[in-house]
Amino acid sequence: EGRENLQVNQLETQIWKKTDVQKTDVDFSEILNAIQEIAKDVNIFFDELEGVNSPSKDDDSLLHHGNLTSTSDDASRLEVVGEEVPDKNKTNGLYFRDGKCRIDYILVYRKSNLQTEKREVFERNIRAEGLQMEKESSLTNSDIIFVKLHAPWEVLGKYAELMNVRMPFRRKIYYLHRRYKFMNRIEKQISRFRGWLPRKPMKLDKETLPDLEENDCYTAPFSQQRIHHFIIHNKDTFFNNATRSRIVHHILQRVKYEEGKNKIGLNRLLSNGSYEAAFPLHEGSYRSKNSIKTHGAENHRHLLYECWASWGVWYKYQPLDLVRRYFGEKIGLYFAWLGWYTGMLFPAAFIGLFVFLYGVTTLNHCQVSKEVCQATDIIMCPICDKYCPFMRLSDSCIYAKVTHLFDNGATVFFAVFMAVWATVFLEFWKRRRAVIAYDWDLIDWEEEEEEIRPQFEAKYSKKERMNPISGKPEPYQAFADKCSRLIVSASGIFFMICVVIAAVFGIVIYRVVTVSTFAAFKWALIRNNSQVATTGTAVCINFCIIMLLNVLYEKVALFLTNLEQPRTESEWENSFTLKMFLFQFVNLNSSTFYIAFFLGRFTGHPGAYLRLINRWRLEECHPSGCLIDLCMQMGIIMVLKQTWNNFMELGYPLIQNWWTRRKLRQEYGTQGKTSFPQWEKDYNLQPMNAYGLFDEYLEMILQFGFTTIFVAAFPLAPLLALLNNIIEIRLDAYKFVTQWRRPLASRAKDIGIWYGILEGIGILSVITNAFVIAVTSDFIPRLVYAYKYGPCAGQGEAGQKCMVGYVNASLSVFLVSDFENRSEPTSNGSEFSGSPLKYCRYRDYRDPPHSPVPYGYTLQFWHILAARLAFIIVFEHLVFCIKHLISYLIPDLPKDLRDRMRREKYLIQEMMYEAELERLQKERKERKKNGKSYHNEWP
Repeated sequence: EGRENLQVNQLETQIWKKTDVQKTDVDFSEILNAIQEIAKDVNIFFDELEGVNSPSKDDDSLLHHGNLTSTSDDASRLEVVGEEVPDKNKTNGLYFRDGKCRIDYILVYRKSNLQTEKREVFERNIRAEGLQMEKESSLTNSDIIFVKLHAPWEVLGKYAELMNVRMPFRRKIYYLHRRYKFMNRIEKQISRFRGWLPRKPMKLDKETLPDLEENDCYTAPFSQQRIHHFIIHNKDTFFNNATRSRIVHHILQRVKYEEGKNKIGLNRLLSNGSYEAAFPLHEGSYRSKNSIKTHGAENHRHLLYECWASWGVWYKYQPLDLVRRYFGEKIGLYFAWLGWYTGMLFPAAFIGLFVFLYGVTTLNHCQVSKEVCQATDIIMCPICDKYCPFMRLSDSCIYAKVTHLFDNGATVFFAVFMAVWATVFLEFWKRRRAVIAYDWDLIDWEEEEEEIRPQFEAKYSKKERMNPISGKPEPYQAFADKCSRLIVSASGIFFMICVVIAAVFGIVIYRVVTVSTFAAFKWALIRNNSQVATTGTAVCINFCIIMLLNVLYEKVALFLTNLEQPRTESEWENSFTLKMFLFQFVNLNSSTFYIAFFLGRFTGHPGAYLRLINRWRLEECHPSGCLIDLCMQMGIIMVLKQTWNNFMELGYPLIQNWWTRRKLRQEYGTQGKTSFPQWEKDYNLQPMNAYGLFDEYLEMILQFGFTTIFVAAFPLAPLLALLNNIIEIRLDAYKFVTQWRRPLASRAKDIGIWYGILEGIGILSVITNAFVIAVTSDFIPRLVYAYKYGPCAGQGEAGQKCMVGYVNASLSVFLVSDFENRSEPTSNGSEFSGSPLKYCRYRDYRDPPHSPVPYGYTLQFWHILAARLAFIIVFEHLVFCIKHLISYLIPDLPKDLRDRMRREKYLIQEMMYEAELERLQKERKERKKNGKSYHNEWP
């Protein structure tokens, strides 16, 4: 009772202080405003007493049943006093019922949920932190309760200072470097020439974009003591909505919901089901009846939709500053990286298209394809047992021409270019990231000490040790326990990789069995193209297996990551990311590696074929080579994977949201849906993925691997990636703006672990492209023939005239009577010459059957093998040297940015000193006016 009387007395004194009754003219409106402010404290006080003296229950004192036209008593009081509150604020669902307090965060729970005690304590502690709260029941389901939170100015200022939120305090001073007269004249001529050209179509119209003040001002960590330094036009809009939501989320993560040292945080309440959802609100509708060009944007969400997520602006640059302002730095960095990657794909796509077109233009001059098409008298041995017939080499004329489109003289240059491109892309991204980090005030930002995961606490709560940073005791995982868990996790990873290999093994068996089946097919089209049909169906089946295994891999990666018991959320995220990338990368590329480096390499020769389990004969390459199989594999997988990903990214949320809108339309009609408050509309949207931006990054990283690793076999991969990414940017933007709830604006300095993965893919791409050129393509055998065995041998030339006779030199002779019984074809080849065939040809470098060592390797085979190994070593060392040289020559921080940072630091120090000096001088003048003087004052 004594404590209650004391607090009541304190409230009385606050009322008299706020009304300031010592004034001669008493303003009754000020008295009413003061009473309203104190009433909030009184409510908090009595709520606390009720929580102490009554059993735990849901606090429904703030609950108002959903009513689209309802207004609170506070709002009516304000109207009586004479303060006009816009009706729009009361009905748009972005404010409290008084129309003044903006909603910064929404919590959702169900009345039927049994976790009432925890919610009761949690909400009481929220109000004790200074946050204001209102409750609304759902219009569609009375069991659902929305808790609306608002942070007043005092709370925002307090926590902004604790969180070191940087805010604008002075406008930037731009200065020009000293220019010579000659350079000025050149710049004037260039600007005059640009005036004749049309306006840049890719730039956004500056008139439609808002003036983002923080980008034109110097910023400093917010401080209440130096609040006069900051540019504050309006306290309600000084902190933007994303910053306000981040501050409220910061508070919610540190509020207790139960007695105990670790019973704190909103994440734990979401995980145990106390709350169903928690999210910041979107800023109204993304559509408007009026045109943005004539009436302007209704809100930032509408502006983002018109200038970023709309398909009509697919060719324009992204408004990254606006994306960062609305969604936060982490999502802004993802779209900045995606835009940079897409822009860097333009030169790669252009060069790849040039290589392809070079193959098209030189197709009629290619000596090898000419010889294949004219080789009507060369009969090839069957490519499978029994049912495959003998075939003329000229029957593979089309495949030889298609192979030349991808495997020509420019392929090696393109492989070197793409290896260098990957390095340049990563190095210039570091520079771009540095500029973005400077513009977004991320240079000096450091991540806070992360909280320990609840699962880690529950597992190791009995063992504690002192945290060297905070000095507080925390759960501790023993080294032996950690090692044992990592060993089990690594074993699980190895087992899943073995599952991938088993799946590839199954595809190999399918290809081996199906070749014979298609060769005996009734339809002539399939029978004559049995190998292409086999490859096409195998790729489609492989794609289905890839998609099914991806679902399994996600569950296995989740299980293994939880088994490791990572300490913090970032450690959990990095571990899960690494596992998922490893699984999906192996799953997606294992069959491609098989086709590139193993298909047709270990088949033996006619009469002595190597067999799988002594039963199935291993598959051979087409007479025109294995590169056509690799191109088909990459093309089909890349197109199908990107199409499926784009459908799932946008199609699934669209279908879900459409179904929700359909049910609401059936129950409430078309007018009811439009009149729902904003929190109801956002709740009906899809939540962001549980893993954040993981799926978006993973899709692009896997695409980057396809674009670089086997690009020597498929030069059109960068072009397909470019076309996909142009669509991907707008798909992701549309999804974030219209289909998902607004994610929490979080900060980040870079793209995290994904950068290291990109560097690893860049290194792997050099090795794989070297092997593709040396082993898969015919580049080395042609080079050896031209310089050593062709018509120009010893002359140092390697033109098309030097390739005469190459096809005949690359084929060996086999005696048909030496066939094994189980591989002897059913036809004797009499349809070609009228009599049974005695000899057939096959791709290899072996001696004829009547030589001293029948079917032994020729000297040309060993020359080609040595040349292949030498090419791999020289290519890898040369490209790696170029990559390291480029990395060394390109600094991570641009020079002009370094100078700007130094100058800004100097100017900020000068401004802070001048502002402080000005404040001291004003204080001294006021003291002199008041007649006060102090002795021994410091100047």
